[in-house]
Amino acid sequence: MTTLAEYLIAALLVLGGSFGLIGSYGLLKLKVPMQRLHTPTKATTMGVGAALVASALGLAVMGHGIAWQEILVSAFLFLTAPLSALYLAKTHILRSIDRKDLPPSATGAPWATLAQDGAQDRPTEI
Repeated sequence: MTTLAEYLIAALLVLGGSFGLIGSYGLLKLKVPMQRLHTPTKATTMGVGAALVASALGLAVMGHGIAWQEILVSAFLFLTAPLSALYLAKTHILRSIDRKDLPPSATGAPWATLAQDGAQDRPTEI
């Protein structure tokens, strides 16, 4: 393995560990649940993603070929972390925000998150 590849892998591992540390610290220190949402999703996508890229790069440099497991796991994380944050935010909105405190939506229909039955509350025109 070349020295440049070793430095790159080490930098990726330090970067991934730093994102994980900052994300966990932010999860503990931020007070508002909507702020707390961002730290674990960023730590997951950037921290674990950097560690997986370092692992895949290490295997490729050592001559073991392409690491498909790391690629699939990172693709899964990049796809699911934003979706889980979206659903957590929707749950927070449904449980803690009063409907009368929300501004009116731009379409005139109720907010999609707060609609009781999505089929009847959708606007008919776009």
